[in-house]
Amino acid sequence: MSSVETVALLERSVGYALGGLGGVTPAALGRATPCRGWDLGMLLRHTADSLDALLEAVDTGSVRLEPAPVPRDAPPDDPAAALVAALRSGAVRLLGAWTTADDRPVTVGGCPMRAVVVAMTGAIELAVHGWDIGCATGSPRPIPPGLAGLLLDPAMALVTDTTRDGLFAPAVPVPGTAAPADRLLAHLGRDPRVFQARGA
Repeated sequence: MSSVETVALLERSVGYALGGLGGVTPAALGRATPCRGWDLGMLLRHTADSLDALLEAVDTGSVRLEPAPVPRDAPPDDPAAALVAALRSGAVRLLGAWTTADDRPVTVGGCPMRAVVVAMTGAIELAVHGWDIGCATGSPRPIPPGLAGLLLDPAMALVTDTTRDGLFAPAVPVPGTAAPADRLLAHLGRDPRVFQARGA
């Protein structure tokens, strides 16, 4: 996939993820998500960090494995609104930067990678976390079939038994005839049938 196609895919994933933020409220921040052990507030902060890392990749050509220290400002009056605003702002800055980027090497934790691989990894993560957010807010939104279909093969290649440890839960078995979105989620350790059946 070319850099232009990958950036377009990243844009679609960002748009899908942002589309689920309407249900983020202060009361929802403590709700469970499909990410084992994470509540919605933790997931939103992680997603904001992911946007910052992708922006760092295109701006500097390198990504730290640990987020930069965050100044300890006073807690916002509305933490949910602050998290949503941070995600929207980060997404706008990210897409503006990647649309003018080329496929130069990016160093991730000291390891060189092609920029398109970094962008594809971001597209996968943002789409799946967008689904997680929808589940946690009680408004599950399926990942669009076209988007899921384009993310599935790269996700299978990037997340393997040797690379998933500490990042994703074990893959969930699904039929080979399952829809691309279900196969994508299952490969990344999520079972949408179980989570949606019990409610957010």
